Amino acid sequence: MSLLSSLLLLIVVARLFGRLFARYNQPELIGEILAGVLLGPALLGLIEPNKALAGVTELAVFLIILNAGLEMRFSDIFGAMKGRGLLLAAISFFIPFGGGVLVAAAFEQDIMRMIFLGLCISITALPVAVKLMDSLGILHTPIAKFSLATAVVNDVAALFILGIVLNLPETLTLGDASSAVGIATLKLIAMGLVVLCLNQLLNWLEKRNVNVQALPEAMIRVFGPEALFGIVIVFVLIFGTISEALGFHFVIGAFFGALFLDKKHFIASRYKDLQSTLGSVTNGFLGPIFFAYLGLELQLVSLSDWEFPLIVIVVSIVTKLFAGWLGGLMVGMEHREAMGLGAVLNGRGVMELVVAGIAYQNGFIGPTMFSTLVLMGIVTTFLTPIFFKQIYRGNKLEEYRQESR
Repeated sequence: MSLLSSLLLLIVVARLFGRLFARYNQPELIGEILAGVLLGPALLGLIEPNKALAGVTELAVFLIILNAGLEMRFSDIFGAMKGRGLLLAAISFFIPFGGGVLVAAAFEQDIMRMIFLGLCISITALPVAVKLMDSLGILHTPIAKFSLATAVVNDVAALFILGIVLNLPETLTLGDASSAVGIATLKLIAMGLVVLCLNQLLNWLEKRNVNVQALPEAMIRVFGPEALFGIVIVFVLIFGTISEALGFHFVIGAFFGALFLDKKHFIASRYKDLQSTLGSVTNGFLGPIFFAYLGLELQLVSLSDWEFPLIVIVVSIVTKLFAGWLGGLMVGMEHREAMGLGAVLNGRGVMELVVAGIAYQNGFIGPTMFSTLVLMGIVTTFLTPIFFKQIYRGNKLEEYRQESR
């Protein structure tokens, strides 16, 4: 099947499956992944993973990360790192990470697989958390405040560790690994400081009544209003190129570049246009292709030994629920509220699958580990709303909404 025919079939079936799952209040990405499983070698065998499709998914990853970065703000990240929020974020990251490492060690996996298993288990998907809490009407509650702050810190930590791992030498000696970790950390901190300094510079200019919006507006007058999306893409690509020049994956730079862009840099209507265009391209086209391609690469044969995937899924659920509950109690929540926080944090999804995809494409993990991580992402995302509704059964959810107003 030709590339265009494959893309057509993927996008149509992925969108259909995605909308079907959305109708039943489940994340669309689950349906999109299952569409890939159906069309791929695991079941019907209509589409095979290939380099051409992989190239399209790289662009999809770039836009997914760009979209995630635009949704976040420096103020959100620093706010999440203050006081009790940082404690909760640390607990909800390191307890699942440790659980993943122990499982990998028990099955005699190498150090890279230990790191990536721990990393993927420890991530909380920000988009999944937002969508779930919005559908439940609890975005104004303490659960929302702490879970979103935790998801932001976890996503940033995941990309930070990913950047370090991609810089590790192939042959790991203790000295070489320590040196590589140190150098990679300094590079990432330097990149983050550059973005932070640029952001502070813009704040400083604004306080002196300098119109920051004048530059993008001038560029739009020259190139036309439809060029805004392209201008932003070029800007973020520059950061991605710098990231690759430093030896990191391009998504690291893309994330930092997108994080730099703020609503205040644009007239409100321009920012809405940018988000609308990006959302249409990402959620309507490239995003479903990326998640469907993950489904194409899912090898059910590699899951024939059910013991490893089952233990990974159980550990991923238990450690996140426990970490969220424990962290919730430590920040002053009552028992039911802390359990609800753990349920929300259990949702993986976008970032976990992006990290798993990068690890697989770079040869850090094999098909068994990759298929296990994809299955874990699907199962945990699917179970998240079920767990939450079980914790707040009957009129408990409405009572919690009213108490939090």
